[in-house]
Amino acid sequence: MARSLDAVADIVRHAARELVGADGATFVLRDGEQCFYKDEDAISPLWKGQRFPLQACISGWAMLNRQATVIEDIYQDARIPHAAYRPTFVKSLVMVPIRALEPIGAIGTYWASQYRASAEQIEMLQALADSTSVALENVQVYAELEQRVEERTAQLAEANQRLQDEMAVREQAEQAVRQMSLTDELTGLYNRRGFLLLAERELESAQRRLGRSLLLYADLDYLKQANDRFGHAAGDRMLIDAAQVLKSLFRSTDVVCRLGGDEFVVLACHYNSSEDVLQRLDKALDEFRRRSGRPLSLSVGIAESSLQTDESLEHLLTQADAAMYANKCAKRSLLAAS
Repeated sequence: MARSLDAVADIVRHAARELVGADGATFVLRDGEQCFYKDEDAISPLWKGQRFPLQACISGWAMLNRQATVIEDIYQDARIPHAAYRPTFVKSLVMVPIRALEPIGAIGTYWASQYRASAEQIEMLQALADSTSVALENVQVYAELEQRVEERTAQLAEANQRLQDEMAVREQAEQAVRQMSLTDELTGLYNRRGFLLLAERELESAQRRLGRSLLLYADLDYLKQANDRFGHAAGDRMLIDAAQVLKSLFRSTDVVCRLGGDEFVVLACHYNSSEDVLQRLDKALDEFRRRSGRPLSLSVGIAESSLQTDESLEHLLTQADAAMYANKCAKRSLLAAS
């Protein structure tokens, strides 16, 4: 919805840095055969307001080659003009072009220590660059429309209003489609894709703050039996019930997801203890069964992150899944014995 170049630049520099947890971000525009460093958001000054030849600048390389570049150590890469970087904090960077065909600019993110950006981070930055390309085109379109409105009649102004309304409807539809791609249709929780995208970012943020994270892996008990005996509508009701219990138990900042089938996962970055979480979950399930009169049972496993910054979300998922499976087996053995 940005209507000016300055508004686009302000959004891009903040969003790029926040998306990947970088120490700096810059918004570069192509100006003929030069790279114009339009804006930046960094822990110390970089090159805001300066211009460099396309052929002598890594942002120019990204535009000329129409592809992202990831450089873990800038002093080991021949494309980097080392003299321009020595006065700065930059040790590693990612540069992505704005627009695939005939790039009109680039977005750069920088780290003060050696850092290797993940494929998902690069994908997010490229998605931001693609959105920026659309925004810049919109800026140009709106500038032209405003000029024409000033020069022409009220009829043209009315046509311009209709165009804005259509664009607003389209933007709302596109936003709805994006939200649907991250959301489980049945329960309204995040789906697998949404969880991996958001939880990865939350985990990295917690690790940078030296904070612990908890990953809860839950399996809905007796779903198959409910489907076989009462039909899939009853099974869907159980899934929705489980989703509502989990959503009510955790904060809005926690990432709650239906991973698929009868499996749910939650990443929580602020909690007292795993024992407290389990006790509150047991209490919530008891309260639900008492209030609704419907059966609901979850087999749960929990994994807690260490303070190691290289601990991955996949590792936590594997640990929590194994703990959940062990608890489920123990529950079955207890039932069989009784």
